[in-house]
Amino acid sequence: MTSPAVVLVGPPGAGKTTVGAVLARRLGVALRDTDADIEAAAGKSIADIFVDDGEPHFRELERQAVRAAVTGHDGVLALGGGAVLDPGTRDLLTGLPVVFLDVALADAVRRVGLDAPRPLLAVNPRQQWRTLMEQRRPLYTQVARAVVGTEGRDPEEVAQAVLDALELKDA
Repeated sequence: MTSPAVVLVGPPGAGKTTVGAVLARRLGVALRDTDADIEAAAGKSIADIFVDDGEPHFRELERQAVRAAVTGHDGVLALGGGAVLDPGTRDLLTGLPVVFLDVALADAVRRVGLDAPRPLLAVNPRQQWRTLMEQRRPLYTQVARAVVGTEGRDPEEVAQAVLDALELKDA
């Protein structure tokens, strides 16, 4: 069984996909994003899955996508913001090089945008984001080997901080 070189977790707007792409390039490996896997498998956007099929269906697709990626990908893996809600997913992440990308509210709102298709942030995004973080922060920190703050850093700087935290070198 292969396992990822780096797993990135964090809330919407943390930069998991952007930083993941930088990390993958620097490590000479592929980036895999479970949200993209879910959209490809379902043939529609995550927002449409939420609207058409509901959050429970999305969470099941997410569980399947995370399990496939954690057991079959040896590059950088970016997980959807809510993936850590599932106890089975948290168990799968045990012992892996997981990094929680911690982001300030102002940065997250700027990155996500108030009109982006994020189903859980559709109404009052700032308050929704705060609520999500209150629920998820303990789960992110539980699964993480390291926490890297993104505030005031560009993606290259965050990627370097991830590499430093995990004691990894560029390819």
